[in-house]
Amino acid sequence: MAVTLTQLHAFLAVVRRGSVTAAAAELVVTQPSVSAAVAALEREVGVELTERVGRSVRPTAAGRAYAAYAADVVGLLDQGARAAREAEDVTRTLRLSAVTTAGEYLVAPLVRAFREHRPGVEISLDVGNRGDVFQRLADHEVDVALTGRVPEDARLEGVPFADNDFVLITAPEDPLARRRWVAVEELRGRPWLIREVGSGTRTLSEEYLAAHGLDPQRLTFGSNGAIKQAVRLGLGIALQSRFAVALELELGLLASLRPRGGVPRRAWFVVRSAVGPVRPEVVDFMAFAGSNAARRALAQARPAPAG
Repeated sequence: MAVTLTQLHAFLAVVRRGSVTAAAAELVVTQPSVSAAVAALEREVGVELTERVGRSVRPTAAGRAYAAYAADVVGLLDQGARAAREAEDVTRTLRLSAVTTAGEYLVAPLVRAFREHRPGVEISLDVGNRGDVFQRLADHEVDVALTGRVPEDARLEGVPFADNDFVLITAPEDPLARRRWVAVEELRGRPWLIREVGSGTRTLSEEYLAAHGLDPQRLTFGSNGAIKQAVRLGLGIALQSRFAVALELELGLLASLRPRGGVPRRAWFVVRSAVGPVRPEVVDFMAFAGSNAARRALAQARPAPAG
């Protein structure tokens, strides 16, 4: 089978962008060259991988099945090229990805402590919602991800490295915040502020509401900062990771509610691809994330809970 990287790149670009025109723009080539590359790939594989639907192009069932393998091949070859270059150079690299909360509050102290442990490693970071992070990890576009959950995907594996306690936050003047506990039923009329679709915090909030039979008015915000500001102004209540609100609770800018039965407790996970060789820098970072040095770094970066 004479499949080429050009064909794989063209096919994956069409899958990502949904059209030959957009794929050509991404790859900085002509539209006919993208169409020819995809057609040649289909001849090699022996089935149609894409189909036109209106003005868009989407993968067929065969194309969806093939895309994961194509992404693995492209990603592993890129990863292999990095390993080869690093074998001839003292510079080592580590590409991190993180869900929003981890990117805002965990990555900086972890990276600072890890660089003391491995000063020769150059580290890059991208932050996104859970779906984007997992997809980039599965496609080998990043080496390691920090997330609140491990996806049900055999291509990925992760280990917990820190507790991820949640807090139900409210405005500081909320009279319920002065109580030792509140009945869940007392929250029934309160609006809930939740993150955007794809956020792990949103999923956790929806699970908590469903488990307690609550169906409140929901207001969607695209960031932890926007939710904290809205809660502070009395627009509603919200579940947030303690990492995200510890400083505001310490300063009295937010208060917490203590519903009977408690609020969810989770863990932070460090996740890598389970496909292909594992680079030493990935092994080192995953081991470091669970070390005493990493726990001290996270503890020092987070204020103690108020009260």
